[in-house]
Amino acid sequence: MDTRKTIEVVAAVIVKDGKYFATQRGYGEWKDWWEFPGGKMEPAETPEEALRREISEELATEIDVGALLTTVEHDYPGFHLTMHCYLCTIVNGQLSLLEHEDARWLTKEGLHTVKWLPADERVIEELIAKDAK
Repeated sequence: MDTRKTIEVVAAVIVKDGKYFATQRGYGEWKDWWEFPGGKMEPAETPEEALRREISEELATEIDVGALLTTVEHDYPGFHLTMHCYLCTIVNGQLSLLEHEDARWLTKEGLHTVKWLPADERVIEELIAKDAK
């Protein structure tokens, strides 16, 4: 039996003008790796509520949470990650980097130009597959 802790998070795949918003971690073991912004859900929060709160806290931006793109299950060395990824759009704000080191708008073709966290790589595959259908 796997005794590792499971961490459940939400991630925003923010889309604007056919580009995707990516953020670079500025801290911790995965510093300098890229990810879709988001974070852990608080008790009694829905995934959508958690995502709106996290993006407000991290990027000072209000988003509209759209359809669930995918749920990724990934085993990191010390824990198991369950990440619910939603397609989102900006309602209000300028995506100010309050916690991240850098950010970029990437085209679908440019998604592989940064070093993504392993779980986020699976989201990239899903985005490319979705657009191929």
